[in-house]
Amino acid sequence: MQSKSIRFLLVMTFLGATTACEPVVDLRGNMPAPERLAEVKPGRFTKNDVTALLGTPASTSVFGDDRWYYISSKIETVAFFKPEELERQVVIIDFDRSGTVTDVHKLTLQDGKDVTMVARETPTAGHDMSVLEQLLGNIGKFNSKTKDDAQPGS
Repeated sequence: MQSKSIRFLLVMTFLGATTACEPVVDLRGNMPAPERLAEVKPGRFTKNDVTALLGTPASTSVFGDDRWYYISSKIETVAFFKPEELERQVVIIDFDRSGTVTDVHKLTLQDGKDVTMVARETPTAGHDMSVLEQLLGNIGKFNSKTKDDAQPGS
């Protein structure tokens, strides 16, 4: 009888541990439906038409409003490990100065490029205080008067 309950407890512990490590998949962004995206034709659609059909873009170009980005990605997270991007889609819609679509193209995760961050730091004015300077720096800078003794306007 006791061995059955121990076996049951072990099986339940194993099942609990394996389901706790199940990956969590997050869908981020908002990708327009492919059939709606296919309707966007260069030379025939304006910014208003694109907004009405696809919604507002996730981002626009930094300089001007001539390029719109619709971005979505699929991220998988397993337990405490670093999240991994499984899929990415970026739709880029270019406009001319009059606001008419000139080009529509797609990019995927394979088109992306890894960017390595620079480890340098920009120096700031002043000097770094040691822990001792920080602890002892305020000694003698405060009055001995309490709030109750303080006079208005002093």
